[in-house]
Amino acid sequence: MRAGVGLVAIAAVLGTIQPPQTAAPLDAAFARYWDARNPSDAAKAANDILKAAPAFDEVYARLQRGRTYARTPPTGIIRGRRGGRFEYWLNVPASYDPARRYQARIQLHGGVMRPDASLRGDGSVRLPGDEQIYISPAGWSDAPWWSEAQVENVRLIVDAVKRTYNVDENRVALSGVSDGGTGAYYIAMRDTTPYASFLPLNGYVLVLRSPELSVGDLFLNNLRNKPLFVVNGGKDPLYPIDTVEPSLVHMSSGGVAIVYRPQPDAGHDTTWWPKVKDDFETFVRMHPRSPLPDKLTWETSDTKNVGRAHWLVIDTLGTTPNDAKEMPDLNRSLGFEVFHNGRSGRVDLVRAGNTVTATTRGVKEFTLLLSPDQFDFTKNVKVVVNGRTAFDAMVEKSVATLMNWAARDNDRTMLFAAEIRIRP
Repeated sequence: MRAGVGLVAIAAVLGTIQPPQTAAPLDAAFARYWDARNPSDAAKAANDILKAAPAFDEVYARLQRGRTYARTPPTGIIRGRRGGRFEYWLNVPASYDPARRYQARIQLHGGVMRPDASLRGDGSVRLPGDEQIYISPAGWSDAPWWSEAQVENVRLIVDAVKRTYNVDENRVALSGVSDGGTGAYYIAMRDTTPYASFLPLNGYVLVLRSPELSVGDLFLNNLRNKPLFVVNGGKDPLYPIDTVEPSLVHMSSGGVAIVYRPQPDAGHDTTWWPKVKDDFETFVRMHPRSPLPDKLTWETSDTKNVGRAHWLVIDTLGTTPNDAKEMPDLNRSLGFEVFHNGRSGRVDLVRAGNTVTATTRGVKEFTLLLSPDQFDFTKNVKVVVNGRTAFDAMVEKSVATLMNWAARDNDRTMLFAAEIRIRP
């Protein structure tokens, strides 16, 4: 009898146990977060997640799993618009399966200096390859590929597509033809983080030196972060092989990974595509993005718009007594400057375990974003800058930091638990 009473009492106690009070608010907050239409809306929804006071590991696991995608989103050719004036074509396979992560290719068109901002053609893929999602933005004379407006536009279009379709964040390639090829070089030097590789076709990086384009400061060193697949024609009246190849040799000798497929008999066209297509698509497949690369180099004169490369953020420019005396510089060729830039700052990083070794010039402050997938948070993180230890301590995981960067990046594979400010 006593045993029976005891069992009933235990059952009664167990019956009163409730799930954690944060579960329902957290579910609702994450539902709003996943429904956000852009990074700004996601940041607002992230505040609701923080109010639920969740455990770090719970939030991290949810962000890694990502959103649940609609089963039957639009497929085929879709005309989109961002920000009122930026149109784009989206081409989604008819066989799209939301359970699968898809490679995506951004294709920048040529003739970008025309005044008409409307989209060309019917949205069909001009250079079709493997099954993937194709994104074709519109550029024009007031918004050419070599403008900060288009760098932001392309990034935000990719973000928008990722909110509807299951895009593999580490297989987003950026390509372009003619002006689009030159634009691919430009974006690679300004915004490397979202992209796995860059594939300039019939373009020429040194076009960006033209004073008429007014592109601002550019740094060839930044091309060392991602591989390039380059095609140019021998009979191209604009950018023939003989004109383009010296710049490719210079970049390759300075550490830029380039696969070059010259077409000696081709003009300024893409008649070579059928025989190059397989190499092109193999290159993309063989070069997925490392979201947390162990080596990074980044140079900028604009910390507001162009200060970040993956887990490195350059915050403040300025010389310091500890500046590196010499850093190999791709912007110098045969004693001359390739691009005539103003004051800049540069950071080169190498990570080995929990130790980051940095070489810096012209940088007073930079931030390192630390991911649990890259650093062991049970041990000290050590940062050595120009031979001097600038940081050596334990770092705590922060849900606020995690949500801040997750809202910006919309990336299941690049999540940051902490940030540390370094002063060389």
